[in-house]
Amino acid sequence: MEANFARSEQPHNTTREVLDVAHVAITGASGRAGRATVAALAEAGHEVVAIDLVRPSADAGFHVVTADVRDFGQTIDALSGCDIVVHHANIPMPGLRPDVVTLTDNTAMNTNVFMAAAKLGMRKVVWASSETTLGLPFDTPPTYLPIDEEHYPRPTSTYALSKVLGETTARHIADWSGIPFVALRFSNILGPAEYPLFPTFWEDPNLRKVNLWGYIDERDVGTVCRLAVEADCDGARSYVIAAADTVMNVPSRELAATCFPGVPVRGDLAGFDSLLSTAAARADLGYVAAHTWRDHVDDAKRP
Repeated sequence: MEANFARSEQPHNTTREVLDVAHVAITGASGRAGRATVAALAEAGHEVVAIDLVRPSADAGFHVVTADVRDFGQTIDALSGCDIVVHHANIPMPGLRPDVVTLTDNTAMNTNVFMAAAKLGMRKVVWASSETTLGLPFDTPPTYLPIDEEHYPRPTSTYALSKVLGETTARHIADWSGIPFVALRFSNILGPAEYPLFPTFWEDPNLRKVNLWGYIDERDVGTVCRLAVEADCDGARSYVIAAADTVMNVPSRELAATCFPGVPVRGDLAGFDSLLSTAAARADLGYVAAHTWRDHVDDAKRP
């Protein structure tokens, strides 16, 4: 099937026109981020189409499509009839597959979803990029702290490179098609089940400096995807998405000084503030992290 990126003779409906109820496809719907996104969008009243190679264990009142988005034809079929796509389907981290498989499979999935959205004239693409595009695992220290969208691109793995290629592809397809693309550079997605493990990181801060001691609660993943679906935006934009705090019991300025001596700290960095700045996501999307591990760990173990 040949992709056609010519702009439509009729203007696209604006995002504001679909705020009440949008027909939203979610790829990778059976994964952790996908499940959180399905729940958040369904709760907000959107019509959800859950797309994955693996069917969810329970169809909670939404339409389920089994499809492999590495195949363009299957991707077109799965997204047809939807207004917006939230794209989570990817190999989710470095090291799970051989490097070349991670790069080629993720790039194929991203490209197919983006091109299908353009061909179908969808109203928006929201998709999961990654904090790894910013320089993880920071064997070379960051240029400044907290890091933000300007600390890009610094891929150090084929996984991170697949996300950088995805952001580049999104920018050009957004230009060709006029469809807004929103990339969410998620930090490590965790939840209450993992939070009791956090005290095991505290003795040696180097254990988690790989991503500047960052994380994001799985429930906030669903929230920010909903906000991105409902936001009024254009072009191709990318945002750092993380929790408001670190996983540590040591103040963030002390962590920075200990593990990254000489790296300048920009602006206010108080208490346990995250070293992954979400200021842009707050300004443009209204994202404010609502969940912290500190509400789930015994008081005696919390700072």
